[in-house]
Amino acid sequence: MSYILISRDNLFWNLNQIAAQAQSLEKIALVLKDDAYGHGLKIVAAMAAEAGVRHAVVRTLQEARSVASIFKTVLVLADIPDAVPEANIRFALNDLGRIDRYPEGCGVELKFDTGMHRNGIPENLADEAVARARDRGLKIVGVMTHHRAADEMGSHFFWQKRRFDALRRRLEKRGLDGVRWHSCNSAALFRTNCFDEDIARVGIAAYGCLRMPEPFKLPELRPVMSLWAQRISTRSVTPEMGIGYGGEGHLATEGKVSAYDVGYGDGWLRGDAAHPYRLPDGRPIIGRVSMDLISVEGDDEAICLFDDAAEAARQFGTIAYDVMVKLHPRIERRAV
Repeated sequence: MSYILISRDNLFWNLNQIAAQAQSLEKIALVLKDDAYGHGLKIVAAMAAEAGVRHAVVRTLQEARSVASIFKTVLVLADIPDAVPEANIRFALNDLGRIDRYPEGCGVELKFDTGMHRNGIPENLADEAVARARDRGLKIVGVMTHHRAADEMGSHFFWQKRRFDALRRRLEKRGLDGVRWHSCNSAALFRTNCFDEDIARVGIAAYGCLRMPEPFKLPELRPVMSLWAQRISTRSVTPEMGIGYGGEGHLATEGKVSAYDVGYGDGWLRGDAAHPYRLPDGRPIIGRVSMDLISVEGDDEAICLFDDAAEAARQFGTIAYDVMVKLHPRIERRAV
């Protein structure tokens, strides 16, 4: 069956580059949401803990509980508990209209909207948010925001950073202390000359697929994931024989074509047979991608579909996240 290799060495390499930028391994909060961007939550969490990462960020309480025992803190971005969970699990409070759903005693990190305009509490309601959280009996353990375009040229990053810093000064003057402050995702961290926040929420950089415009100087980051498929069958074909659905695939000369066990049913993007995806070794997928199979010239026992999700994404006209998170959980993840 198809499988995914997760490189421990490359993850450790990337975490070292990130720690150098953040000025401390202690300041890395590794984003493990959505099955660690498709890499495998438990595999990556164990590797990160081994490397010394102490903070994690996830999407749901279920994800948090599966890794809470190995991290100092776990921040849940998009879930609300029915009861107060383990002490090291805290929750992003994204909307004051939902504050009454959080149980008394729950740890929360107030998320403010500084320009993303997706979720988060409006900045002008900051004082009200603190007061209402305290009245509700919630433990305010953090204040955060999210950058909308830190990986793009322009002034977005700078004015959002200024707004968050002004919000921090305002709330600290009003007595909000003993909490952690954070705004930086991967791109924002590498836009920062002197990192002065308590943590950076790092995802795509840790997985080695951060891409930014040329003027932004990134350290070398190494892709952690590679996707492999195994041979199901091989046949000899001639140029006039159409391969796959619609007979769209053809060889230029007589040769061997093999079917491999990955397709859009596994989350591999279907693409366009007229503009075929090319493997890292340069060979194209022949004809249409099927639900469970692709065809490639040759008879290798296994082929690598990609060893860099960002390059695969470039061919499909999408982003690395889209390629990685779509890969089905049933595909075996192997730590190497």
